[in-house]
Amino acid sequence: MPHFPHHIFREYDIRGIAGQDIDETFAYQLGKAYTTLLHQDEKQAIAIAHDARLSSPVLHQAVIQGVNAMGFDVLDLGMQPSPLAYFAVFHCHVAGCIIITASHNPSPYNGFKFMVGKESLHGKSIQDLYQTMQQNLLEPQQQGTSTAFDIQPLYENFVSDSCPISRPLKVVIDAGNGPSGIVAAPLFRKMGCEVTELYCQPDGHFPNHHPDPSVEENLADLKTKVIEEHADLGIAFDGDGDRIGVVDEQGHMIWNDLLLLILAKDLLKKHPGSTIISEIKSSNRLYHAVEAAGGTAIMWRTGHSPIKAKMKETGAKLAGEMSGHIFYADQYDGFDDAIYAGVRLMQIIAESMKNLSYQLRDIPQTETTPEIRIPCADERKFKVVEEAKNYFRNKGYDIIDVDGMRIQDDESWGLLRASNTQAALTLRFEAPNTEKLHEIQQLIQIWLDKQGNIT
Repeated sequence: MPHFPHHIFREYDIRGIAGQDIDETFAYQLGKAYTTLLHQDEKQAIAIAHDARLSSPVLHQAVIQGVNAMGFDVLDLGMQPSPLAYFAVFHCHVAGCIIITASHNPSPYNGFKFMVGKESLHGKSIQDLYQTMQQNLLEPQQQGTSTAFDIQPLYENFVSDSCPISRPLKVVIDAGNGPSGIVAAPLFRKMGCEVTELYCQPDGHFPNHHPDPSVEENLADLKTKVIEEHADLGIAFDGDGDRIGVVDEQGHMIWNDLLLLILAKDLLKKHPGSTIISEIKSSNRLYHAVEAAGGTAIMWRTGHSPIKAKMKETGAKLAGEMSGHIFYADQYDGFDDAIYAGVRLMQIIAESMKNLSYQLRDIPQTETTPEIRIPCADERKFKVVEEAKNYFRNKGYDIIDVDGMRIQDDESWGLLRASNTQAALTLRFEAPNTEKLHEIQQLIQIWLDKQGNIT
């Protein structure tokens, strides 16, 4: 059996360099290993889709061949955003899904996301896949089949029927040359909106900007076009369409914790007392405002799989992350779908008859940083965070440790955590003014500086 690199098996997906860490042999063996997670008398097909990366079509075919070799059928969705593969799991009677994607990573990368049944794989299940791939898996005599299926009409009809927009809006969409534009643009037009497209042609080179809408510099062209077109809003998508970025009518980026707040306040009007989940990187303003609106706010671990699991545990109707994953479970299926989240936001704007910027009028202003990423070796990053927790806890600081270390006082907070998708530490800070922000930021930065080389 070939050797497969262990470091690319991460907390909630697989990601590595295509052609180096991940090749056709890897994908074929992965397809075989995935089927061992299913009941061996499973009769339903497995949905398989891929993103726009240059390496994706070849890996896609290799995964299908691996699944078929183990006697399982495939529903081949072709190139689609990840949420449409998730949608297939809930609406097409399939046994699960495999998506070939590296999300927002640079173009040389590729990877895989999975669902078994209606559960996203993460943690130990991902590591179990690695162990299974090292085995010589016997192939039954009966091969599976592969059937091409166009999921897009079913998805468009569901979203447009369940989330009508009460008046036409002008929207600019930036798909970052991922696959989301080929779904979002016709859907939004079908719903009566005037749509201006930016970078909606899939191109795995990502020639215009990095496909990560949580980084403000990647929204520069979207901001400009929203102002030029006098649009109601701009919506950006990441490389596989499960993460959203939003620009208001004035060309200002709305950070995704505050976007979640807009969505939460609307949901709580319809479902009073609902539980809303966000993550350790989100603003205190979100948690306080959800509670003030009569909701139950839960701070949880970063990552789409842990968030989905917590939603099922608590019965939460809405959740979201700073990275732009938004999960609706009121009249939707609880998975992260940036196109669907964009539609729900447009509903709010249309029904309120107010601009998007108006939706945050009552939220107090604070000083915040974006996510700050510091390179740190994978084998070192978690240890650094544990050392920081021990140090600051011994100093008497109030710490939230559901995911990394969040130091809090009555006014400010600072976060240090290990990224689950990169060889990096993630930091974020919030305070009522610049002086307090500098103070909390320096507290953690000075400690980090004393740790020496962590790369």
